[in-house]
Amino acid sequence: MDRTSRRDARARVVGVLAEAGAVSRADLARRAALAPSTVSAVVSDLQAAGLVVEPAEPVHPPERQAVGRPPVLIALHRKAGVVAGLDFGKRHLRVAISDLSHQLLAERRQPLADDLPAQEAIALAQDQFRDALEEAEVHSGELLGVGMGLPGPVHRPSGQLGNSTILPGWVGINAAEAVAEALGHPVEVENDANLGALGEWMWGSGRGVDHMAYVKAATGIGAGFIVNGQPYVGAGGTAGELGHTVVDPGGPICRCGNRGCLETLAAGPAVLSSLRDVHGDHLTLPEAVGLALLGDAGCARAIADAGTAIGTAVATLCNLFNPRRVVVGGDLGHAGELLLEPLRDSLRRGAIRSAADDVQVVEGALGERAEVLGAVALVLGRVAA
Repeated sequence: MDRTSRRDARARVVGVLAEAGAVSRADLARRAALAPSTVSAVVSDLQAAGLVVEPAEPVHPPERQAVGRPPVLIALHRKAGVVAGLDFGKRHLRVAISDLSHQLLAERRQPLADDLPAQEAIALAQDQFRDALEEAEVHSGELLGVGMGLPGPVHRPSGQLGNSTILPGWVGINAAEAVAEALGHPVEVENDANLGALGEWMWGSGRGVDHMAYVKAATGIGAGFIVNGQPYVGAGGTAGELGHTVVDPGGPICRCGNRGCLETLAAGPAVLSSLRDVHGDHLTLPEAVGLALLGDAGCARAIADAGTAIGTAVATLCNLFNPRRVVVGGDLGHAGELLLEPLRDSLRRGAIRSAADDVQVVEGALGERAEVLGAVALVLGRVAA
């Protein structure tokens, strides 16, 4: 093998290992589309350099074979580099540090005040990022990249957050440039629902599915897509604005300017508004979900109504996209079957039969960590790409 071919093979092997975490040599050869002998030679070189190890407890162990010994797995060593993820929400900031074998080295969470100006939120992120690196015992020079999520459409040509975001303090700001300057590292920005899809696909309820949608139902409602095992964001980065699907043309005016968008009927503020006469003005969405799970009839009804509305929009999504699985996350997703059962019923009424039969609707496995882990996954997928 000549030098150019070996370099290309090495890059493909490293890229597969970064995305997969820990795999067998046979699986590595299949995913990298390389001959087993080529993979063996590259892995030997990487082992000699101390960049590949055989982990004792892989993050994603394969399904056990019916017979025979399980395969020996290999993964990238910590010194091959680390990546970071940030997730900005309406009221929270999350930071995570991971090595290339998918071992999480540090996670931090910081509450945020509502509508915090971008520069103040970025200053807090700078502090949390520095503390996370220190906790993980990571030198800044080991960092290979930073992924970041924001709750709104990220317009790729301009790098700015669209006006339909629930973070008005970020509108008009080039988020990637501003955060990169604060952290001292290049930053790749993506919509939070897209990152939730990546996180659940790599670590959670979407594993093993090549066509899936992730629906984040919280203060806003958004969707992220995995198509043929790859994230899909559309021509300009706006794909997945499920919350601005018009469900009731005569409904309330949405912050985007339209009437009857899904968010006006089923997002957090709408759910809490329907409960105000019973529970007052200070109930939060997680509290409403908790009360519903404990048997509060009013909260359960409000969540079921939200599920019915979301199901109407997801039915259209299934007709157009035909996913194998829809993973539901966000604060409302924590309600489990209280939300999912009416969502499925509404989906079956609104989708064509073949699309409804093809799809499985499940609760997310990662909870409120889906988006920050998706930010980590975003960078892992770019390593050696």
